[in-house]
Amino acid sequence: MTPNAKGALIALAAFGVFATHDVVVKILGGIYSPVQIVFFSVLLSFPLATMMLMRDSKPGTLVPTHPWWMLTRAVATVITGFTAFYAFSVLPLAQVYTILFASPLLITVLAIPVLGETVRIRRWAAVIVGLIGVLVVLRPGSTELSLGHLAALMAAIGGSIASIIVRKIGSEERPVVMLLYPMALNFVVMAAALPFVYEPMPIDHLGMLGIIAVFAWIASRMIISAYQAGEAAIIAPMQYSQIIWASVFGFVFFDEMIDLNTAIGASIIIASGLYIVLRESRSGASENTPVLRTRSRSETGIIPRISILVRISGKTLPGQQKAPD
Repeated sequence: MTPNAKGALIALAAFGVFATHDVVVKILGGIYSPVQIVFFSVLLSFPLATMMLMRDSKPGTLVPTHPWWMLTRAVATVITGFTAFYAFSVLPLAQVYTILFASPLLITVLAIPVLGETVRIRRWAAVIVGLIGVLVVLRPGSTELSLGHLAALMAAIGGSIASIIVRKIGSEERPVVMLLYPMALNFVVMAAALPFVYEPMPIDHLGMLGIIAVFAWIASRMIISAYQAGEAAIIAPMQYSQIIWASVFGFVFFDEMIDLNTAIGASIIIASGLYIVLRESRSGASENTPVLRTRSRSETGIIPRISILVRISGKTLPGQQKAPD
């Protein structure tokens, strides 16, 4: 098996684990507030995060070098976690994934003011076509848009902001700082809101929350292995396999079927995202390759970005001496 094929298979399995994680989120979301789910998921992730923190022997403090960028990233991560979990609880899985797939388009746009990226006509065309795909899914004017649709859009925006900020400051901030602040803020905010929505949980539901935390970390570790095995241009598009997992899991567990508009919109969004990845993988087409280096799903405060885990572990990815973003 070639390294690219091996990496692609590992990535496909990783996104299958992520999709299973989202099934558990959806099941619990039908019973509990997203605030409660996020709070306990983050709480149960702290032991795993602590083990990662212990591996960073680099001397220094936990004071961020760029406090305002770090605060913005932490706030964006909190918003992403809450809105994504809410969207999964009220919308079909495939529809949520389709809207979240707009993140590469938003990252491409945000790279202009934040990274000074030059986006030429072809990538602009891909962004516009992708946003048309989002409109096809949402069908404004012909169907009633719910809070779930708004939440999914907010999750895509928040995840894109958090990702582009990592690209901006990642090489100058300690990875432990990048890991700790979003988790800590998520914990504090959700803890403050928890008394207003708390519902007693049986032990099996607490176990399901543990599954959310563990599966998120397992999937992230698998994606690291995928990127170490294959080229980014091959591994990055594997995230779109989540629409396949969503179709299967949605049908099996929730009797969900993908409607025609969602299928068409997803095809348009995925095609535009793949084109952007292809353009960025070509030498000289992009100075910063912001989408190609977005190696994981949107952060929810439960786990950090893949590249931060790579830096903490001291590993490297093919073609780079460090993993700065």
